[in-house]
Amino acid sequence: MIRILATGGTFDKEYDEINGKLYFKDSHIYEILKLGRCKADVEVRTLMMIDSLEMTDNERSLIAYNCENSEEDQIIITHGTDTMAETALYLKERKVNKTIVLTGALIPYQFGSSDGLFNLGNALGFVQVLPKGVYVVMNGMCFDADQVVKNKKTGVFEAK
Repeated sequence: MIRILATGGTFDKEYDEINGKLYFKDSHIYEILKLGRCKADVEVRTLMMIDSLEMTDNERSLIAYNCENSEEDQIIITHGTDTMAETALYLKERKVNKTIVLTGALIPYQFGSSDGLFNLGNALGFVQVLPKGVYVVMNGMCFDADQVVKNKKTGVFEAK
């Protein structure tokens, strides 16, 4: 079984047409799994629904705790892209003996043109074949937690 931990990020943002702002309601993971016709055995748990720019080490500690205490050895974390690399490194430094893949989206799923569906699908594939460790999977690419950075100019994840 694969554990999916939702933390929010652009992946799960909604758009309020009245005030023109993005906000959180519920995770879109279940809908995405259904749309992708996922046949993998997954269990989803929502830990928080926050923008990753608001994530502190307290939230990272909660994520790590859930990874460490999960019965599953394969874990996907949906996460905001702005601090995804920092959380990945935090988890790697905790030395959790599991395969952990962080993924997210640059465009909210609700917009219809999101990369979230593709990224979650890739994460599901990678988490099943990678050795134990912590990884970031975005836009068809897989990076070791300590070898990735988000290029703030292009919005693309790349190797350090």
